Amino acid sequence: MLALTALLIVGLAIGFFILGRSKAILSSEGVLASLHSRPSYHGTYSLLWTAIAGITSLMVLMIGWNALQDMKFLSDLRAALPDARQIEIKLILSDVKAIAANKVSSTTDALREATALKYAAANNIRLWATALISLAAATFAGLFTLRQVSKDLRARNRAERVIRTFLWASAAVAVLTTIGIVLSLIFETLNFFSNIGWRFDKFLFGTRWSPLSGVHEGAFDMNKVGAIPLFAGTLMITAIAMVVAVPIGLLAAIYLSDFASNKVRAWSKPMMEILAGIPTVVYGFFAAITVAPFIRNTGESFGLSVASESALAAGIVMGIMIIPFISSLSDDVINAVPQSLRDASYGLGATKAETMRQVVLPAALPGIVSAVLLGVSRAIGETMIVVMAAGQGANLTANPLEAVTTVTVQIVMLITGDTEASTAAGPAFTLAFTLFCITLGLNVLALRMVRKYRETYD
Repeated sequence: MLALTALLIVGLAIGFFILGRSKAILSSEGVLASLHSRPSYHGTYSLLWTAIAGITSLMVLMIGWNALQDMKFLSDLRAALPDARQIEIKLILSDVKAIAANKVSSTTDALREATALKYAAANNIRLWATALISLAAATFAGLFTLRQVSKDLRARNRAERVIRTFLWASAAVAVLTTIGIVLSLIFETLNFFSNIGWRFDKFLFGTRWSPLSGVHEGAFDMNKVGAIPLFAGTLMITAIAMVVAVPIGLLAAIYLSDFASNKVRAWSKPMMEILAGIPTVVYGFFAAITVAPFIRNTGESFGLSVASESALAAGIVMGIMIIPFISSLSDDVINAVPQSLRDASYGLGATKAETMRQVVLPAALPGIVSAVLLGVSRAIGETMIVVMAAGQGANLTANPLEAVTTVTVQIVMLITGDTEASTAAGPAFTLAFTLFCITLGLNVLALRMVRKYRETYD
């Protein structure tokens, strides 16, 4: 219903574009030069306001009315079950929605079925009313702008003002979203530390991680909130991945940019970039089924004790996954180095290898650092490969042949576990905020390095 309404609004907007353009041509009485703005601007002005009025009304009603409807049914369920907890009321409402949508619910009883009938009726009214009001708003806006069409209407100025406002709003949404994410991280982090008595040292330097082990007794166990094993595992796997990805990716970029023939480059570069399109779950499956057993069997043949899930297996496969990112970006950066630098080096008698090593790579260093930084960020944020190949246990070790876990894996486990979301959010958001601070520091350091060398070679 809502998708169809959106399509109808788009159709109305296109229709009013045609009507506005046609009316502008008619109002010119055959002399288009008499119009302040070209006919297409009159049509664009009508199209913009029709789409804005319709889509805005649709989104506001869809989100706001749905929230009010859920609040009403939560209130009714709370009145019918005064002794039930808040989470139980929410679970009942979830079952009610499933029954109303003819889906499978966790439990079915008389209360749920009766409430589902009321919810289905109310939801049907909501959908139809949302569609009709949105279409009416779009039609009214289109007719209003159509009525304004005349020779003297500054349609171009008004249309461009609307577009500039939309672009500014889009930028503002991006900034506000970032601020909202950071504030939510800070708020949940402070809430978590308040629950453990502001013992920052226990979190930052503790070596045992099992924050939810004692939470059912009413408080976090301060001796089990140490995040050192998680950050150590993240650092180890990321380092292994970079050891694999950076040399191979950079050498591949150097070869493809200056040494490979056009024929070789034409097929090898697309083939390498195909690796970037493979889903991470496929890499994780490859790591768990192929790489991890190979490493274990090889290690046992040398008398080494290798876990079935190891940091080495996850790091190697993650490095393979990151190779296309570093290779492609580095190749673009190296190709962007002016040919005049190469020609000057050749003119002084340098070979192609010497030119690459002493001229091209230093000039392309800022971009290469950015490519490596992107690879590091990709490795830190990877979850599926670690879950399938490195394990989920918070094991503090420097041995890459043992099972470890990472920050992102633990965040997923906390949020998707059986514990109530409000309880698990504290440790999860604290991990996320700490990881955010670390990556922010790495970005600042990398930007300073880039700025230093860019001033030298620009």
